[in-house]
Amino acid sequence: MLSPRQELLLRKVVESYTETGLPVGSKTLAADPEIEAGPSTIRNELSMLEENGLLAHPHTSAGRVPTDAGHRWYVDQLSGGTLVPAGERPLGLQLIRREVDEAMRVTSETLSQVTNLLAIVSAPPIDTAVIRHVEVLLLQPQVLMVVVITSTGGVTKRVFTFDRPVDSGLASWAGQFLDERLTGVGLGARMLHLRLADTSLTPNERTFLEQLTPIFTELVETSEDTLYVDGTARLIGEHRVQDLAQINELMHMLERRATLLGLLRAALQEPDVLVRIGSENQAPALQSLAVVGAGYGLPTRKLGTVSVIGPVRMDYPRAIRSVREAAHELSRFIEDVYGS
Repeated sequence: MLSPRQELLLRKVVESYTETGLPVGSKTLAADPEIEAGPSTIRNELSMLEENGLLAHPHTSAGRVPTDAGHRWYVDQLSGGTLVPAGERPLGLQLIRREVDEAMRVTSETLSQVTNLLAIVSAPPIDTAVIRHVEVLLLQPQVLMVVVITSTGGVTKRVFTFDRPVDSGLASWAGQFLDERLTGVGLGARMLHLRLADTSLTPNERTFLEQLTPIFTELVETSEDTLYVDGTARLIGEHRVQDLAQINELMHMLERRATLLGLLRAALQEPDVLVRIGSENQAPALQSLAVVGAGYGLPTRKLGTVSVIGPVRMDYPRAIRSVREAAHELSRFIEDVYGS
């Protein structure tokens, strides 16, 4: 338990270090009108905070810097409402009437610009999409194309080539049948196959449909989770990440999609915003960085994540507020898309 004075001093050290990146000394703190204590008293309190592992004392300076534990205390005070961050302008996301991929891209770009951090948005898995329209087009006597449009705005096309000319009437019937039976069905739903099972179909019709249905199963099987990343240059520039080995680790992690997705999925389990600071991150590439993330999606299921990655010395109030707002706006957008 910290005394009120220690809490005030720790908060001041975190906020000053976040703003300047420089160790904070007792003389600087004594000049703060909010702190009613002299330099000697402040030095004693800082020593106590250092003994508790909340501050560190760089050998090159008489000042202190917050440790990962010190930053964690600060974030916990934010989350608990003890510290009330100053209001800032909202993200101003305008996602109405956008395609899903564009909405994800705009969100990552806006979030990176507002926070000056690396922003990552994971798109909803394709197996959560609902089929909105199916069309079968006869391109040539032996060649036809199946077009599938999903609730996320995605359009998938596949061309089928047959050994003999396709009956135009059969192709037209297949388009109407598939559109009628599959509209509103989720791509990942077992109901998809049941919808195509119809005992009234002729053997010729059933065989023809069986040749076309792989487009629906392969669409899910071959899909990969999509990540939208923006602000890499912001993170490694301005000497914010100075260790070359760490930069290489981070770049490799961004390339290894599965590793990064596994990390971000932790945010799906959180009721609000997830914050992982420095050594709290298991991934070596993030040991000296901080991650702020949140899930977004439908009321009954989170479908993706919004997150920012930056130095431990980040502006946590802004990062937390921005990530929370981005997740909220994406949830509103997704509810509209999936419910339309």
